[in-house]
Amino acid sequence: MCTEPTDEPLEHASLVALARRLVECRACPRLVDWREQVAREKRASFADETYWGRPVPGWGDPTPRILIVGLAPAAHGANRTGRVFTGDRSGDWLFASLHRVGLAAIPTSTHPDDGQRLVETRMVAAVRCAPPQNKPTTIERDTCAPWLDEELAIVLPHVRVVVALGGFGWTAALTALGRAGVDVPAPRPRFGHGAEVTLGELSLLGCYHPSQQNTFTGRLTEPMLDEVLGRATRLARMHA
Repeated sequence: MCTEPTDEPLEHASLVALARRLVECRACPRLVDWREQVAREKRASFADETYWGRPVPGWGDPTPRILIVGLAPAAHGANRTGRVFTGDRSGDWLFASLHRVGLAAIPTSTHPDDGQRLVETRMVAAVRCAPPQNKPTTIERDTCAPWLDEELAIVLPHVRVVVALGGFGWTAALTALGRAGVDVPAPRPRFGHGAEVTLGELSLLGCYHPSQQNTFTGRLTEPMLDEVLGRATRLARMHA
């Protein structure tokens, strides 16, 4: 797991304490079994690496103006590296785009000591353990939700834009924001790529998840991803 810089503000200590508790979580037996099985058996191309094999904390700026909400760690990505969206194809797409729009220091994210740094941005997953077939159950989603709630409570005073990756991230973000006291309209806004909803002082943006299924088929292209993240950057700066 990547450590945070030591000169961060008070939120840093709260996020570090949260991460220390999170990585010990064993609340979902199916997810625990899967993440640890993958960490033992490994993928052949990573056979010499030591897998993380634990829940994956949020990562990035402790006082973010932009919060990115994804689905869950990839079995051989964040479940291997310990850093969200790091070491898999989805992360390759996401970090390249973040760099193009000025939100990441370098265009790649390969391991926790690669020098990557997010600019006024933080990443979290709705479910913190890698699920089989990338499909957590409803019970697993709900069991993991308090971790997102707790992290959101720490960073929300600074956040101006939430980017939800995929319908799962959209639902998780809206639910967590509602629990945090944000006025979420009813019926809830529907997810769509490029969808934009104003929630008081916050903006919620929808983006197709940069999964291989979406990027290989062309459902999500680099310009489409850049457009949403670029919009998030502009909105965050408008409220600076």
